[in-house]
Amino acid sequence: MGRGHRKTARMRASVPERVEQGGGDAVRDPLRSKARPLVVDVDEVMVRGSSVPADLVFDLIRRLRAFAVAITAFFGPQAQSTRGADPSGFDPSRAQFDHDAVRFLLQVLGEGRPVYLCSETHPEPFVSAVAQHLGVFTAWAAAPERQLPAARREELPPVLRQGFDYIGSAAVALPASASRLARPARSEPPAPAQVGMRSWLKLLRVHQYAKNALVLVPLLTAHKFASGSAATSLLAVIAFSLCASGAYILNDLLDVEADRAHPTKRGRPIASGAIPASRAVGAMALALVAAFAIAMAISVEFGGVLLGYFALTTSYSFWLKRIATVDVVVLATLYTVRVIGGAVAISVPMSEWLLAFSLFIFMSLALVKRYIELASQPDGVVLAARGYQLEDKSMIAILAAASGFNAVVIFTLYISSDTVRALYSHPQLLWVGCPILMYWIGRVMLFAQRGLIDDDPVIFALRDRVSWVALGAIGAIMLAAI
Repeated sequence: MGRGHRKTARMRASVPERVEQGGGDAVRDPLRSKARPLVVDVDEVMVRGSSVPADLVFDLIRRLRAFAVAITAFFGPQAQSTRGADPSGFDPSRAQFDHDAVRFLLQVLGEGRPVYLCSETHPEPFVSAVAQHLGVFTAWAAAPERQLPAARREELPPVLRQGFDYIGSAAVALPASASRLARPARSEPPAPAQVGMRSWLKLLRVHQYAKNALVLVPLLTAHKFASGSAATSLLAVIAFSLCASGAYILNDLLDVEADRAHPTKRGRPIASGAIPASRAVGAMALALVAAFAIAMAISVEFGGVLLGYFALTTSYSFWLKRIATVDVVVLATLYTVRVIGGAVAISVPMSEWLLAFSLFIFMSLALVKRYIELASQPDGVVLAARGYQLEDKSMIAILAAASGFNAVVIFTLYISSDTVRALYSHPQLLWVGCPILMYWIGRVMLFAQRGLIDDDPVIFALRDRVSWVALGAIGAIMLAAI
């Protein structure tokens, strides 16, 4: 069992990778030879069919992420936080392990015997990932680049030359000093669990659909209250909602490892395993096909806006969210694109005032979101998959406040413009909305500082009664000004 062996950072002894011909095949009780090492093939600790390093979906995602990280590296040191991924592409948290075999190994380890993990067929990163995930092995080794040179007894580490027990393939020949053990009964893969409706709704992020009400803003600001325009706008909201669901699923597939390490995001359906990745990909494809079918039924131009939205949100998921400040600009733009889409859907010119106001107000909310995420991180930790550090928190708060109150300034300039006089009979009444808007922005900043907003300030606003009262008051003022 002396194929050339490789050491890893955690190895205390090299593990043999092949056993010599001539070994004894007598089955012995592993718990009676308390000093005799036990060598286990990696396939013996996994449920059959689960040892594929990565399925097609995650392998494609891994390759795309690697490409995105390579591009991000040109933008500064924040790219370093995304490096160091396992080059095998294997995620042991997604694999199915044989619990009976693991319990058996723990029992052997508890008797004072060293337990080693090895493989002839899997590369070292795969074996290392399994060993570190289970945490029951003294050391491990694997086939270096899948080469199988002739074994020599003198290559065995000293700890194994006096003899060892082996659990693994019957095709592997054992040296005379080794014995083959019968493995515990193999666990069968669990039957696929039924996915509940709640998990699907959570995967599609239906609770986020309220954000797509921004598509209706041009309908209201342009005073297009005809039934035809309203119906078209509602179809546009549905198209954006389905497209956003597809983008959310893609983002969850990309961030599955980071989500599993997050205190709240680990409950997401893909990260928790409630919905398999293959089913999630099918749901993503269905949502996107439906979204673009509706979009093209509205107009080719609206389909182009929706395609641009999806391209931008996909770029954000793969790449842009890893670049500090670029990520919040992109988030603000994604909100604003919804407003642009609403204008294109009903064929009204996009107001430059509305465009500027949207960019600044949503930039403020995106910065508040990052501030909240940073505030929830332990001291000295870099925000996962982002380029921010804890000391950036105060600057982010300043930028968030500046962006929010710049939106108020833009609103006051809009009130004084010729555009307002063409749409409103009493534009002076719109000034009453300014202190309400200032109050709401200041309140969001204060609540974020106090830790009273858990995650997304937009979702907070949708659940906050005071925010609804403020929105209703501004809407009533605008109607009174017409």
